[in-house]
Amino acid sequence: MRIRKKLWNNDAEPIMVIMVVLLVLGTINVFSSSFVLATTDFENPYHFLRRHVMVMALGLVLFVIFRKISYRRWRSLRGPLMVSVILVTFLSLAAVLVVGTEVNGARRWLFGAQPAELAKLVGLMIAASVLSSRIKRGTANSLKNVLNPHYLIIAAMFALIELEPDMGTAVIVLGVPLIMAVVAGMSLSYVFALGGGVLALAAVMIFMQPYRLARLKVWYDPWGDAQGMGYQMVQSLSTIGSGGFWGMGLGEGVSKYEYLPEAHTDFAFAIFCQEHGYMGAIMVCILLAMLVLFCVRVANRAPDEYGQMLATGIMILIAGQAVANIMMVGGLLPVVGVPLPFISYGGSSLLVSMIAMGMLLNICDKGLLAEEKRKLAQKQPAEHVEAKPHLRRVK
Repeated sequence: MRIRKKLWNNDAEPIMVIMVVLLVLGTINVFSSSFVLATTDFENPYHFLRRHVMVMALGLVLFVIFRKISYRRWRSLRGPLMVSVILVTFLSLAAVLVVGTEVNGARRWLFGAQPAELAKLVGLMIAASVLSSRIKRGTANSLKNVLNPHYLIIAAMFALIELEPDMGTAVIVLGVPLIMAVVAGMSLSYVFALGGGVLALAAVMIFMQPYRLARLKVWYDPWGDAQGMGYQMVQSLSTIGSGGFWGMGLGEGVSKYEYLPEAHTDFAFAIFCQEHGYMGAIMVCILLAMLVLFCVRVANRAPDEYGQMLATGIMILIAGQAVANIMMVGGLLPVVGVPLPFISYGGSSLLVSMIAMGMLLNICDKGLLAEEKRKLAQKQPAEHVEAKPHLRRVK
């Protein structure tokens, strides 16, 4: 009988392969989309590439470290580790509003980093701890999934990020934990109530900032103001369309010659489509979809409720950012300023993604270890039970 060999020994292997492939594609695309801007602004075509490689090297180190740290150490919100992380995140978000670097009318950077990116990960970690406890108690169908003091911490981070202002990141910081609460088993009636509240909050946020309403109008008809508010969207769509089926070739894209703003950051995928065509775009989408599917497998095989919810949160974070960025670049969403994981240039975002992957693989490793222990226990022979001696019948 022929034994069929497995392609992967476990779920960690394909996750690592996909991550490395995306990192390589992202690094190549960062250089291709940024060398013109780097030459004109910094007189060094490798300026952005060098910084990207340095951040990626640090990210790989953090990936290895967080894979070694047991994910259960992050469970206790009252423990010194999580208290320290939450406190550092809050202080950083508050400091940004006071002494942060202002770029294009927004304060988002503190010493070259974006604390809001860290808040994405901290928010889903808080939600995973709260929801796993409620799942264990059998109370995860209540609206109290989100109406509790711990979710107020997430709401406070959301408010600080919104004040920068950075609506795209703020929506992710609050949106991922809310989706996690729904996945945890919230009743359908509460889901509709929560959805109505989210829509009302989104409407308030849009009308509070007039430029956001203008972006919505431009999103509906970008060619109506092609040289003004709609310029970036029109250029993005033109960039994608000009790539055709096979693309113009690596390094041959023309939109990076100061036609498409943010060509190496939020709109890096547009340059990728121009140079690698629809086939290249489909390949990246397939890789991201496979990464999300393996995240689901890790969540299903996690040894406890906290591991399940933490892996689910990481999956929602990666998938949500990928979908939002691709839809934004393709004109299906307004410009929201969300990077494409592993592809866009951005130090803080890349570091957070690498840390999240390290935590995910730690959950995977613990799940494999628990599964091996179960199999070993099943193979062990049953304990010898001493039989009762037969009583001799007395005549």
